Amino acid sequence: MHSSNRISLSIPLLVGVGTTFGTIVVHALVVGMIIRIVRRDLQRGRVGVGFWADSAFVANATLLALVGHLVEMGLWALVFELCGEFSDFAAAFYHSAVNYTTLGYGDVVMSARWKLLGPLEASDGMLMFGVSTALIFAVVQCLTQMRFGQSDR
Repeated sequence: MHSSNRISLSIPLLVGVGTTFGTIVVHALVVGMIIRIVRRDLQRGRVGVGFWADSAFVANATLLALVGHLVEMGLWALVFELCGEFSDFAAAFYHSAVNYTTLGYGDVVMSARWKLLGPLEASDGMLMFGVSTALIFAVVQCLTQMRFGQSDR
């Protein structure tokens, strides 16, 4: 394999793990915010009392989780720019979104030096979407239990 086509391992792995840690922090902030809002609204009797209020709350929690994912994609895009792979944030964000969501069009491929960041971001995205899915399920379960009197208070 020609040296310019050799895939780098150490530096991209460190950069990818560092970026993943950044997305975990962002996601933890979003999850914490949603949990605080659920607790507050349950205490105030705003949710867990009716279908439409609960549906609106779940929709808002889902949108907040989506905003978190978009920020995380933006963090990866910023890293791609800092690594010199993109000079345009929009192109970096597009590439990031394709990786993060595991869509994998493959129409934009990074250089061999940074190519490992693609699968690292895809792994990160799968994990963060899993956390969001679990959170939304937990919110729905909590609201259902409150609404139908199955709470373990």
